[in-house]
Amino acid sequence: MAREIRIGDCLIGDGQPVYIVAEIGVNHNGDLAIAKRLIDAADHAGADAVKFQKRTPELCVPSDQRSQMRETPWGYIPYLEYRERVEFGQKEYAEIDRHCRERGIPWFASVWDEPSVDFVGAFDPPCTKVPSASLTDTVLLRHVRAAGRPVILSTGMSTMGQIREAVETLGTKDLLIAHATSTYPCEPLELNLRMIQTLRNAFPCPIGYSGHEVGLVASAVAVALGACMVERHITLDRAMWGTDQAASVEPGGFERLVKYIRVSEQALGDGVKQVYLSEQPSLRKLRRAGNQESDPS
Repeated sequence: MAREIRIGDCLIGDGQPVYIVAEIGVNHNGDLAIAKRLIDAADHAGADAVKFQKRTPELCVPSDQRSQMRETPWGYIPYLEYRERVEFGQKEYAEIDRHCRERGIPWFASVWDEPSVDFVGAFDPPCTKVPSASLTDTVLLRHVRAAGRPVILSTGMSTMGQIREAVETLGTKDLLIAHATSTYPCEPLELNLRMIQTLRNAFPCPIGYSGHEVGLVASAVAVALGACMVERHITLDRAMWGTDQAASVEPGGFERLVKYIRVSEQALGDGVKQVYLSEQPSLRKLRRAGNQESDPS
């Protein structure tokens, strides 16, 4: 069975180009102009799609956290008010949709509640992302699946048992599972990239990687281990205010990230040993005469 999924115009899976997602998330800090600059930077870098996050704050913020005070760019305000300020509504997403179509880059979003599934769905995104925080929300998973779009399931903060239950709810058709560790930023010792292989052995669907580490090396290694999708946060400046900025990649770094992934894809090859035409001059020059034709396979 082919380990493939189609998201928009892209076929994703073994033997296909890695699908590179630039997660804008909430790194726009509620500023539409910043969101547009991040879209432009992702497109310029060669990302295949950009991703946002969509919440209904009054549903997603636990009641015991709503009144907790927080230092923000808007002053010292309750956490619920902060979440409302960074949340884009209909007007902003209509402009994001227009801008992405103009640039020719698809967008989708992580959805944290059922109204957000319906809100984003009205823009006809190519897929729906279930964030790690919602992996155990069976009601949300069923609502996402009922929308009929391909699903990306992120697996941070989860046990294998919880992942299996989520996959049982969603089914493996049109599903991509993304390995993740939900620490921002994540230390190398906790990236556990071999989980990509564990997930590949456990499930018959494509496996990707959602990274929150500092640097680019681990994302290229994830590709070598079989990740067919790589998602990294993008930011204009890692020193900007916001919880995800430090685990994000700046525009110049994202260009290098795309390059490293594409080089890694080419370098992996097909695993079949052959003597390349480019090796022939070295073969004739360096191998001892009389031993060049021997081929014990």
